[in-house]
Amino acid sequence: MISSFRSHRPTLVRRVVGLAAGLTLTAAVLAGCSSEGASTDCGLDACTITFDRGVEASANILGVEAKLVGADGDRVTVEVAGERLSLTVGEQATEVGGLAVSLQSATDSQVVVRVARN
Repeated sequence: MISSFRSHRPTLVRRVVGLAAGLTLTAAVLAGCSSEGASTDCGLDACTITFDRGVEASANILGVEAKLVGADGDRVTVEVAGERLSLTVGEQATEVGGLAVSLQSATDSQVVVRVARN
């Protein structure tokens, strides 16, 4: 019986270590996002931010702050990592500070911006 436990011990240790690493990574990803007047959906290398239009909206994602500065139709001004960007729906992503920022959609009530690591 003891020899049986010893033979399964390395597998059990690997599973416990893998589970702990996965939980730590998940906690780090979730802790890295916060927002006001916006909601975020983040993965390891990209976040989608849904800003509420007509309010002061900002989000801290991927180690930088993103703010909605203004919106006029499908043209939106955001500030990401301290730089102001003018984005239009459908345009190629704009690079700033090692990040690619693009405007996914703009409606009367919300603006959706994607920020991804390059």
